[in-house]
Amino acid sequence: MRVVIAEDSVLLREGLTRLLTDRGHEVVAGVGDGEALVKTIRELAGEDTLPDVVVADVRMPPTHTDEGVRACVKLRKEYPSLAVLVLSQYVEEQYATELIAGSSRGVGYLLKDRVAEVREFTEAVVRVAEGGTALDPEVVAQLLGRSRKQDVLAGLTPREREVLGLMAEGRTNSAIARTLVVSDGAVEKHVSNIFMKLGLAQSDGDHRRVLAVLTYLNS
Repeated sequence: MRVVIAEDSVLLREGLTRLLTDRGHEVVAGVGDGEALVKTIRELAGEDTLPDVVVADVRMPPTHTDEGVRACVKLRKEYPSLAVLVLSQYVEEQYATELIAGSSRGVGYLLKDRVAEVREFTEAVVRVAEGGTALDPEVVAQLLGRSRKQDVLAGLTPREREVLGLMAEGRTNSAIARTLVVSDGAVEKHVSNIFMKLGLAQSDGDHRRVLAVLTYLNS
């Protein structure tokens, strides 16, 4: 993969670069603030060499509030195919929801602690670059807690909510089955029930999984 990293901590930026390059990926640029990120991506787009994925911190200079995620939201609007994985020190629900509001394809939100789990982190970067979703379990847990107050998911059983939460993390049916220690067939049945209860028709095709996750996150 070709990766652009946006992180104001030089130490962490270099660490992420080393981690990814050691696994055969190419870090084409590393920047330290949101403005530089936007400029870099626009320059690469002008050369028709957009990266496969951007890995960016939510908070960057000058105010260290939301510059990183704002830059990512802006870039996703300009380049809808650009995959983005943002990192945050804490669960910031508003930013997670805003980032995914346009489309859940090629988007991820992980806590920085997850970087320490090298295999999980690199798998998440690859999954997002390939158009998948990668949401931190703690982010999903908070969104699930909020969604319990909403009617849209009221018809789901506790197990179906659990399966949908794992879907929102970007996990495949097989991975969900391993996590819940159930058969693949059982997970497929739960997923079918989720689609049915959320009113996602067969005609929606492969997009039903994405639509289910969007319904979940936006509820």
